[in-house]
Amino acid sequence: MTASVEAVAAMAGVSVSTVSRALRAVPGVSATTRKRVQDAARELGYSASPAASRLATGRTRAVGIVVPVLAKWFFGKVISEAARTLREAGFDVLLFELATRAQRERFFAGAQLHGRTDGVIIMALQPTGDELESLVSQGQAVALLGAEAPGIGSVSVDNFSAGRAAVRHLLNLGHERIAFIGIRDDERSNLGGVPPRQRLLGYREALSEAGLPEDSTLEQLDENSVAGGAAAMSRLLVAEQVPTAAFVASDEMAFGVLKILRKAGLDIPRDFSVLGFDNHELSDVVDLTTMDHEVAEQGQSAARILLDVLDGRAPAALGHPVRLVVRGTTGPPRALP
Repeated sequence: MTASVEAVAAMAGVSVSTVSRALRAVPGVSATTRKRVQDAARELGYSASPAASRLATGRTRAVGIVVPVLAKWFFGKVISEAARTLREAGFDVLLFELATRAQRERFFAGAQLHGRTDGVIIMALQPTGDELESLVSQGQAVALLGAEAPGIGSVSVDNFSAGRAAVRHLLNLGHERIAFIGIRDDERSNLGGVPPRQRLLGYREALSEAGLPEDSTLEQLDENSVAGGAAAMSRLLVAEQVPTAAFVASDEMAFGVLKILRKAGLDIPRDFSVLGFDNHELSDVVDLTTMDHEVAEQGQSAARILLDVLDGRAPAALGHPVRLVVRGTTGPPRALP
């Protein structure tokens, strides 16, 4: 008769989950513990079978990742890193895109995950209490990325402080008329607008601290894309008083801003400074000054938090730092004649 994983755990003096992790060479198990588990498995003649493991433990060995949109660099990056971490721990990954409010309502109203996954990572959707309760009632462990909730593991950044720091950089260079180009999140949107909103509030706070008046004409919102950034910058260029700098809420939008400025014949940064947000992989290519909020690391952290919860550990709330990366698109404004 084939030995059970429980027998291996008992002989090695560890939990069943530790046996699984040790035999699959998953990081987080000490070399001493791994050897003890391997010796016990060898002595008992235990050979792990994924199908048998699922039946014995009631686990699916799968995790869901839920996002509002797949076709964005940020989500692609965090999904890639989270999925890699989960696969290394022996989990399959199921992706769910909730691009519309109707899709979101159907997902949380039904039992989409019951019996299919052991846990789920929710990215940027700002789930309500009822939505979280729906997941828990389906037996799901939950981790959040870009949102926070009591008792739920989460990964977040301080977008307010990051927005304020970005504008302070422009103020310290001597700019006074600074625009904000942000991500539009209207009533039909399902993107989860808390982080972009916090960046706007940080922008306003920095201007207030500098004694500069709030000017709504300098706040231009559009879709989070190159085209959206270009459209917002085009509107600013025909304003009665054109700004000398812009803090842009995403690097993708900043690429569109740079395109319009160069088409207009403006020198960057002498005529106009641009500061983005994300540290997109192409930011270095176009020499964009930006705010780096460790996008890849956020995905890894969300996966590790969920794995910890699945292993019975308390959910952690982790804040990732944001740092200014100064490149060639910001500088002092041109001196007035």
